[in-house]
Amino acid sequence: MDDPTTEPSADSPKPIAPVEVKPTHVANEKGASVLLAIGLFKLLKATLLISVALGVHHLLNRDASEILNHWVRAVRVDPGNKYIHAAISKVTGLDERTLRDISFGTFAYGGLFLIEGTGLLLGKRWAEYLTVISTTGLLPIEVYELFHHPRLAKFVVLGANLLIVAYLVFQLYRTRTLHESRAAV
Repeated sequence: MDDPTTEPSADSPKPIAPVEVKPTHVANEKGASVLLAIGLFKLLKATLLISVALGVHHLLNRDASEILNHWVRAVRVDPGNKYIHAAISKVTGLDERTLRDISFGTFAYGGLFLIEGTGLLLGKRWAEYLTVISTTGLLPIEVYELFHHPRLAKFVVLGANLLIVAYLVFQLYRTRTLHESRAAV
């Protein structure tokens, strides 16, 4: 039997110390917390978009008006509400090809957010670059939409995306030398 009071021999394996997993390029805990928040925000958007895509896909080959009216009654929303009526009118006027295109585009966009959010939660530097590139690429569309159809929600989303891009660019620039010095080792 092994005596716990004896010293381990040179042949016995050394105990392995636990390793804390953190993003290697984040300089402090606050930076990691902000990346976590952005990652969770991206995952929330992915969940919403994928849910919408599944709903649109469900409308294919079915009577969209009947399905939407069923859900309006199930949720106990006034079917005479002008917003509900406008949404039903817009969706029921779409043909199958348009619904399929909307479903595919929404799935793809949700998938992109899923990849970004997961990468950010895992502290991956590539996810920061991907988020900056994809978000910046879509900003002109958001600005166009805001000017042509101004809504508070669009303004809030545009502001959040601008803050996310600004923070990630700052984070990438600030940690560039830290990342380069670790890569050289």
